[in-house]
Amino acid sequence: MNTSPEKILLVESDPDISDLIARQALQPLGYQVHTVSDANQALLQAAQFAPDLIVADLNLAGLSGKDLLVALASQGLNVPVIVIAEKGQENHVIQAFRLGAADYLLWPAREAEVVAAVERTLKQVRERRARQRLDSQLKETNQELQRRVRELTALFAVGKAVVSITDQRLLFEKIVEGMVYVAEADYSYLLLREEEKKVFLLSAHRHLPEGWAKKVGQPLDDGISALVALSGETLAINGEPLKRFKVSTLGKAAVVVPIKVQQEVIGLLVVVRKQDRAFERSTLTLLEAVADYASISLVNARLFRALQDAANLAQAGESRKREQLAEIRQEVRSQLQPLLEPVDLLLMGKMGMLNQQQQEALKNVKAALVRAMQAVTTDLPSQPVGPVHK
Repeated sequence: MNTSPEKILLVESDPDISDLIARQALQPLGYQVHTVSDANQALLQAAQFAPDLIVADLNLAGLSGKDLLVALASQGLNVPVIVIAEKGQENHVIQAFRLGAADYLLWPAREAEVVAAVERTLKQVRERRARQRLDSQLKETNQELQRRVRELTALFAVGKAVVSITDQRLLFEKIVEGMVYVAEADYSYLLLREEEKKVFLLSAHRHLPEGWAKKVGQPLDDGISALVALSGETLAINGEPLKRFKVSTLGKAAVVVPIKVQQEVIGLLVVVRKQDRAFERSTLTLLEAVADYASISLVNARLFRALQDAANLAQAGESRKREQLAEIRQEVRSQLQPLLEPVDLLLMGKMGMLNQQQQEALKNVKAALVRAMQAVTTDLPSQPVGPVHK
């Protein structure tokens, strides 16, 4: 027994035929049967009653069953029709099929034949609707998959930018661009905390109107970001509650995602939709992933600056060490240089004659002085050391 609530429109002027088809054959099986006696009423009821199936006699007074088929097609009413014909009207049945009839009954017919024709046609209707539902589901699934792929592609691009772009300005532009794409939003902007004054400055944006965009590099009070900066939790808001905040001048749905380093909020990502359409949980998850990427980029920037500062200090310290060493060498040289002159005078006999042993001793002293001076003058401008007398 069929318990489906299918609706059948019966177009029949003969009350005996109507009684057999509706009351005796179809209604006991759970079908909802509505009966009219002519084609004009059938056209009106087809639009109002929205039947799943029409059973129509070809031999109606006025407009015939074939005329009804033509009228249904012209009005775009795609309802399957079973035509009723008398034996000997096979040619009329063929013409009805050409006009779009789904099946036929030759009258007189038994209840079983009526039920069989109706079930056969409604089975086709159910299968067609099942295919349509499946096609619709497949289309929705495909659209969802395409959306996911776009979101993941945008997220991957942001992640790639974090590790490949060293210019933070370009990186921030890439982040806000990815936010608009991931969230299917109309506006996005990035606020970063200024360390000294502890205020959040507009650092980058996408599609902001001129009145907002001109605040780049300045504090931006949208009325909602300050709450997230205090709570440290993502906030999604739309509709009537959003009207309490300044950001409502941009749109009717907004999300603010904190950028945190060790639970400290150092920045805020904001996206806004013009339409009053709430942000899905999956979208919030993706935006939080973008915030994580932004956090990584900011930490990397801090580390890079710290390494640069350390390298600059180390370079400055090394330069100072070389200067000090040069000063020491110069001082030692200045102390050694005067010692060579009296040794030379002694060796030349200008301060009295020396015996052979004394001369050898002085030569050794002078050679030691020369070697010492050469050692301390390394990396210093070349200066004459003085002759060694043998």
